[in-house]
Amino acid sequence: MIAIIRNFLAYAALLAAVLAFLPGAAYLGAVAVSLTVILGWREMRRVPRAVFSVAVLALVFALGRDPALIVGAAGNMSRLAGLVLAVMLLSSVLGRSRDLQRISASLFGGKPLTRYLSLSFGTSLVSVPLNFGSVAVVGSLVGERVRRSGDSEATRNATRAVLRGFGVSPTFSPLSISVVLTLTLLPGLSSVQLLSLSVPFSIVLVLAGLFWREPESGQETVAPEDQAGFATWLRFSALILVICTGVFLLGHQFQLSYAHAVTLSCLGVVVGWRLLVWSRKQNPPLTNMSNVSNELAIVGGSAFIGAVISGVVLGQIEGDAALPVWLWPLLAASIPWVFFLAGLGGVNPIVIGTLAGGILGSIWPESALIGLGIGMVTGWGITAFGTPFAANALIMERLTGYRAADASFRWSLALSLSGLTAASLMAAGLTAALV
Repeated sequence: MIAIIRNFLAYAALLAAVLAFLPGAAYLGAVAVSLTVILGWREMRRVPRAVFSVAVLALVFALGRDPALIVGAAGNMSRLAGLVLAVMLLSSVLGRSRDLQRISASLFGGKPLTRYLSLSFGTSLVSVPLNFGSVAVVGSLVGERVRRSGDSEATRNATRAVLRGFGVSPTFSPLSISVVLTLTLLPGLSSVQLLSLSVPFSIVLVLAGLFWREPESGQETVAPEDQAGFATWLRFSALILVICTGVFLLGHQFQLSYAHAVTLSCLGVVVGWRLLVWSRKQNPPLTNMSNVSNELAIVGGSAFIGAVISGVVLGQIEGDAALPVWLWPLLAASIPWVFFLAGLGGVNPIVIGTLAGGILGSIWPESALIGLGIGMVTGWGITAFGTPFAANALIMERLTGYRAADASFRWSLALSLSGLTAASLMAAGLTAALV
C-alpha cells in the first residue's frame, strides 16, 4: 500500500512541475516530493538521508529568518524533482527500444581504436536521454563479454570507455542534472554560452583517453553481434535532436526556466511514445515510480538548500562582492578540484554543485559567470568517471566485476588529473578575461 502511495505522490510531483506556472503548484510539488521521501525513508541510503535532513534544517532556518525564502526554494525543489522524474520516465521508455539494444551491441565492432572511440562516444550519446541507463545497457554487454571470454585488455579498455563516455555527459548533456542545476543556480548564465564551451571540452577529454588505455594483444577486428544500421542510428539521433530542440525552443522562445523546459521536452517524447503504442492496440503499464526516494531526496533537497543559501547571501550584499580582482580566477580554478576531492570522499557532486552555485553564484561578477559555470560542469564530469564512489562506477563494478577503485580511479587517474588541470585553466582564464 505504501508503495502505491509513493508512486502516486511521485506522479503528483511530476504533474506539479509541469503545471509550475499555476499559483501554488510549487508548494504542491515540494510537499509531494517531501512525502515521497518520508515514506521511503527506511529504504534510503545514508547520503540522501543526510541531504534531506539538511534541507529540513534549511526550512526551519528560513521560517525563522525570512519566510519569503521558502517561495523560491520550493519552486527550485519542485522544478528539479520534476526534471529527474521526467528523465527517469524517458529512460524507462527508451530502455524498451529494440533500436537501443542494437546500437549498444554494435558499439563493440571494429579494431581496438575504433572500438574504444565508438564505446566512449556511443555511451555519451546514449546517456543524453538515458542518463545512468546508458551505463546499465552498454555495461551489461561488457559484463557479458567478461563472463564469456574472461578478463582481457579489450574488456578493461571497454570498461574505461563506458565510464569515460558516461562521465563526460554531466559536462555536455543539456538534459543532465549538472547542467540544469548550474543554470538554475546561475540564472545570468545562458545554456548556449555554457554548452558552446563544455561540448568541445568533452570531446577533447574523450579523445585524450586514447593515451590512457592498455595496448591490446592482437589487432583483430571484432564483428558486432547485432549490427545497428543507418536507419537505427538516424532514428535515435533524431529523437535526441527533437528533445534538445524542444528544450531550447521552450527556454528561449517561451522563456521557460531551463529545468521546466527539459521536463516538458522529455515528457513530450514519453506521451508521443504512449500514443504510438496505443495506436498499435498495445497498452504497456505505466512506469513504477515508487522507488525514487533516494533521487528525490538528493536532487530536491539540494535544490531547496541551494535556493535558501542563495537568498541569504543575496540578502547580505549589494551588487558585486568587494573581493580582490585576482581572487575570482583563483576561486574559479579551484572549483573542479573541489568537486573531485569531495568525490573521492564519497560526497555526491550535487551537494558540491549546490554549495558552489548557491554561495559563489550569489556573489560572482555576472560578466564572468561562464568561468564559474564551466568550472562546475567540468569538475562534475571528471568526478563522475574518475572517483570510485560515483554511481556509474558502482554499476560497472556490479556488471563486470572490476573494482570501482580500479576502473574509475586507478585506471583513469592520469586522465583525471590532466582534465582537472585543463578545466582549472579554462575556468580561471575565462574569469580573468571577463571579470
